[in-house]
Amino acid sequence: MPFSQPAARPSDAEPQTSRPPRDLEAVYDIPVLVSAVLGRSTMQVSQLLKLGRGAVVELDRKVGDPIDVFVNNRLVARGEVVMIDDTRLGITMTEIVKSDRNG
Repeated sequence: MPFSQPAARPSDAEPQTSRPPRDLEAVYDIPVLVSAVLGRSTMQVSQLLKLGRGAVVELDRKVGDPIDVFVNNRLVARGEVVMIDDTRLGITMTEIVKSDRNG
């Protein structure tokens, strides 16, 4: 009996990223909160109450430092702020942060 190779399935020819696994399809429509944090600052309530229009709050980041990207309050990436059009900002992801799932 001659040996023949099995025909290639369409999914074998496509990159793995082209189609998501079917067992994950149920979670694709679940909304998540995505936040981009430019920086942080700590101040007393009395200082906070003195802030008014035009006040400047100094953050713990420098110009050019990466922006932290959180999904559901978990750090997942870092990136750079970009202009999408004249009125909108976006983030270009430059680093994916690997998390310790045990923590």
